[in-house]
Amino acid sequence: MMRQYELVERVQAYNPNADEQLLNKAYVYAMQKHGSQKRASGDPYFNHPLEVAAILTELKLDDASVAVGLLHDTIEDTDATRAEIDQLFGGEIGKIVDGLTKIDRLNLVSREEAQAENLRKLLLAVSQDVRVLLVKLADRLHNMRTLQYMRPDKQVRIAQETMDIYAPLAGRMGMQDMRNELEDLSFRILHPEQYAAIVERLEQLQADNREAIETITRELTERLGAEGIKTRVKARVKSPYSIFSKIERKSIALEQLSDMIGFRVIVESVEQCYRTVGLIHTTWKVVPGRFKDYISVPKHNDYRSIHTTIVGPSRQRVELQIRTEEMDQIAEFGIAAHALYKDGASANLTRIENESQAYGSLRQTISHLISGISAEDFLEYTKLELFQDQVFCFTPRGRLIALPRGATPIDFAYALHTDIGDTCVGAKINGLILPLVTQLRSGDEVEILRDQNHRPPSNWIGIAATGKARAAIRRAVRLAATQRAHALGEHVLNMMLEREGVMLDEAEAKTLAEELHIGNRRDLLIALGEGKVGSEDLGNALAKVKGIRKRRRKLDLPVADTADGWFALRATELFKFRVPGGQHGGPAAKAALAQLDFHTPVRITGEGVVPGDRLVGILQPDAPIVVYPIHSEVLAQMHDKDVAWVDVRWDLTGEEDRLFANVISMESLNKPGSLAQISSAIAACDANINNLVMRMISPDFHQMIFEIEVRDLAQLTDVLATLKRSPGLSAVQRAGAREAGMISTLEWDGNVDRSARDDER
Repeated sequence: MMRQYELVERVQAYNPNADEQLLNKAYVYAMQKHGSQKRASGDPYFNHPLEVAAILTELKLDDASVAVGLLHDTIEDTDATRAEIDQLFGGEIGKIVDGLTKIDRLNLVSREEAQAENLRKLLLAVSQDVRVLLVKLADRLHNMRTLQYMRPDKQVRIAQETMDIYAPLAGRMGMQDMRNELEDLSFRILHPEQYAAIVERLEQLQADNREAIETITRELTERLGAEGIKTRVKARVKSPYSIFSKIERKSIALEQLSDMIGFRVIVESVEQCYRTVGLIHTTWKVVPGRFKDYISVPKHNDYRSIHTTIVGPSRQRVELQIRTEEMDQIAEFGIAAHALYKDGASANLTRIENESQAYGSLRQTISHLISGISAEDFLEYTKLELFQDQVFCFTPRGRLIALPRGATPIDFAYALHTDIGDTCVGAKINGLILPLVTQLRSGDEVEILRDQNHRPPSNWIGIAATGKARAAIRRAVRLAATQRAHALGEHVLNMMLEREGVMLDEAEAKTLAEELHIGNRRDLLIALGEGKVGSEDLGNALAKVKGIRKRRRKLDLPVADTADGWFALRATELFKFRVPGGQHGGPAAKAALAQLDFHTPVRITGEGVVPGDRLVGILQPDAPIVVYPIHSEVLAQMHDKDVAWVDVRWDLTGEEDRLFANVISMESLNKPGSLAQISSAIAACDANINNLVMRMISPDFHQMIFEIEVRDLAQLTDVLATLKRSPGLSAVQRAGAREAGMISTLEWDGNVDRSARDDER
């Protein structure tokens, strides 16, 4: 265990003006608070915060950061409080320690929700002070170094979380050495066989090429020195995980990799970087297509360097990275190399953003992620936003836009502005109009085509590659759905008010909403439009608010003498409907009601009715009751007709196992395996597919129309919900009459002879 004075000496080695009293006090306080606590390895728990502090000294961070490293687990794992930390060490340190403390797990539903909320809290704290992230990464690094003492299942979970979130975060901050170690430690747990094979190959490669490495280092140093360029050349071996990623990405064998060993050429100035490139290219043959200038166009994590590959001694490929000493420090230590806090001063966020593009970019990303996203979406978008691989594209005016690999013109449009993304209808890539699913490549010039009346469809969520684009699309889709529900709810309420011949003022509308346990009139209309409030509940609440006495008449309609007896419908309530002229129940409707008796036949329409659907019967003189589902388009056409409306209910006694046909439709991304994906999702809900129609609606999308068999509305809802969660699908819904007509007849008379249908197949 590192002693107190040794820690102080480590800090004073790079900061002679270190606050020795602060470090000593934090050391003693943390040691006393953790007391006799033990880690899974059996070591004293205090070893962990001490090692975290040691990692922070390797990054040469300020006194406050090192003190936080010692204190970071005190609030979470001991009886220490935020108020006590503030009092002893100041509000600045207390705020950072609190930002590193996990939230109370008891209030959360699932591990995923806990993970998302803890990450959300961490990122919010990071956006206010980058030292929160630096301490958290040091904490995670030491935990990964000692992960072998945990249960195997916990090792896998922590390693996957590190690979998904913390390693990319380190990369986003330009801390490449830490990222490599986090990835390699995770890789060893997640893929032990592949890890062992690559490590063995690297050791063999280094042994076999020791002489070649020395030769290349000497020749580069001598050639550049002869031209007056003082240089430092160092060989470096790629990390096991970066090699594994390249093998996976390019689908090649380990033996085919030619750049597992590379060289860093460190010179004194930017001007010498470009002189060095010229000298190297005129001395050795260059491998075409392997030149990248990250000095002119830095990566978003502040990485700057020139990459080139030459054919060196023994005709082997040699990868070179040419940079200055400052660039090399930033490439290895990232934001920690900016010396942001080394003067011991408090954080200055403006200064940080000016010095570090990486931190400014991360704060911008966090602002996109934090607001209005569910736990599940937050984890997904965070992972998308943190991945490092990039393509660089340009607007027609030359503005550079950095996007993740796999990005499309949709991502490009949203990177420019949310309004541009929302109104995007197409794109020109290098002057050619291409589909919006086209993946962009570095150097592409992209022009977005817009229509101010357009709104993004939900299937774009499966196409977009950036968290910002997906979040914006989800918000736009949600807003459009809310607006549609509001308009529909307003229509439903107005119909009810017309039927009862009453009006509502603002106060009564608020009372009506409260009667239904809803906050206000707007939320009531949305709930009505979404079907969360039924017409019966609305009618009862309206009667109470307006003092209307509802008149009801109950009767049963046996239907055994009709072909529709299979549905066993029971009519339970009658009410009149307003007709032209402002009278309740015109002459024809009254005549029809007068004729209603126990032998009135019932006919049900073929609009995909399933048990659980709200049903409405339309009664006309000398005609059967025609039953429609509440969502039927025909009912809207009946609004101004002189007919009586009969509210009917399902009664399936003895018919509980009966299956009912229903037609659903969706839009699917045109890609291999999409039909199999949909079929599997339907089968997973224990539903059966009877028939299928497909039609192309654009080069990128197909419309899929399925006739399926379900037991009831609950099972149908489960099918629709499962399909909506499937990637690449959008506009998942029950089919309208037009779509249903593409699979079967528009209308049938209730009881369908199942054996006859089976014979027809």
